[in-house]
Amino acid sequence: MTVQTFIPSALKAASENTVTQPMHTTDVLIKKLYIETQGCQMNEYDSHRMADLLGDSHGYVLTTDPKEADILLMNTCSIREKAQEKVFSGLGRWRKLKEQNPDLVIGVGGCVASQEGDNIQKRAPYVDMVFGPQTLHRLPQMLDQHQAQIEKPKKEKIKLVDISFPDIEKFDFLPEPRVEGFKAFVSIMEGCSKYCSFCVVPYTRGEEVSRPLDDVLAEIAGLAEKGVREISLLGQNVNGYRGETFEGDICTFPELLRLVAEIPGIGRLRYTTSHPLEFSDELIQCYRDLPQMVSHLHLPVQSGSNDVLQAMKRNHTIDVYIDKIAKLRKVRPDMHLSSDFIIGFPGETDVHFAETLQFIKDLDFDHSYSFVYSKRPGTPASDLPDDTPEQVKKDRLAQVQLVIKKSSIDKTDAMLGKIERVLIEKVSDKDPNVLMGTADNTRLVAFIGDAAWIGRFAEIEITEIKTLNLVYGELLNLEPDVA
Repeated sequence: MTVQTFIPSALKAASENTVTQPMHTTDVLIKKLYIETQGCQMNEYDSHRMADLLGDSHGYVLTTDPKEADILLMNTCSIREKAQEKVFSGLGRWRKLKEQNPDLVIGVGGCVASQEGDNIQKRAPYVDMVFGPQTLHRLPQMLDQHQAQIEKPKKEKIKLVDISFPDIEKFDFLPEPRVEGFKAFVSIMEGCSKYCSFCVVPYTRGEEVSRPLDDVLAEIAGLAEKGVREISLLGQNVNGYRGETFEGDICTFPELLRLVAEIPGIGRLRYTTSHPLEFSDELIQCYRDLPQMVSHLHLPVQSGSNDVLQAMKRNHTIDVYIDKIAKLRKVRPDMHLSSDFIIGFPGETDVHFAETLQFIKDLDFDHSYSFVYSKRPGTPASDLPDDTPEQVKKDRLAQVQLVIKKSSIDKTDAMLGKIERVLIEKVSDKDPNVLMGTADNTRLVAFIGDAAWIGRFAEIEITEIKTLNLVYGELLNLEPDVA
């Protein structure tokens, strides 16, 4: 499980200024917010929006130090093993801070909050607010309710728990996103209706609901006007997007991509996470027609065995996946592919695993998110007999990760002498004459250049391989600003 402190750079500067600036009696007391983000990019996006909400509504400034915070928010993820216990373990550490500061407000959001509901407050009564991924926009109101209870205490404390699924309502109440740098995430849909047997997403985030087309395009156009050059479209099943148009028609994901590509300023398009069932020929044609589409795709498959895929209720076969990738690489021969793999799913035999390992070698994946299967409470797979020894699962996982790491190294090495299109993002921390940016395949590229070029695209010839994810190069061409 990934755990990170969330703090945008723009607000970080404001936070640091509050420490160094002298306080005066007429100054307004600065209120500070700490957010711990676990899990996926959707959660990162949601944490950004929580900060925006509480910054705009109540003036909270983000901090990286939970000890100085007035509000602690934990944005949880239920994908990995023992997610609930890790949440309560983290809350146990926060309890000590609340004992030192009784006015401290503690909130728990995200997928574990959606699963556990008021059980969180039963096990951890010092938690003040519990909210789901679809109700984070109600945070300001929940905070007001909490403050009202403190000012006018009642005999019985009202439990502030809201884990409902009000469709796409939250996007109507979120403030305009703050822009930091030249990349931005844009959430275009919520939930998933695929109901894979191992997955909790339909139960924690609800079924698929798409944002209206005009709302999505307006948000992206606003980001482009503020200097954003790369957009990553987000959704649990992002290529299943079906957004309503102003005229009442339905816009598909490939149609959305073509419309976004027409927005002035947008020079690069990514998206995650997609599903093979929705990876249509129309989507493949976007890679043929739209230069903004990167030659990098994350398309989860989970297993290379048809028997295991059937048990997972993925509703496709390996042949279907292979055929789609073959079509894609026909129009984009340089495509870098990443995927998700669950190792040791109930019933996975040595033969099934051998099929998965061979599949990984044949498809030549660049990266993967791979992990050993563990039961997710409430999912159909949690009732399946799981008799594969844990050490066998770990040994299989090690083999998978070794194969993919070698492939990733080979792909980085193959960049030597090649020309890469790079989005220039910053000056190197180590050398003011060196610029840093990212290539389509996510590698970091360093080269000598002028800081005035930041925010533009450049063609860079790769001259040296430094590490798995860092290469050096020389400027060949600086593209005109795409704005």
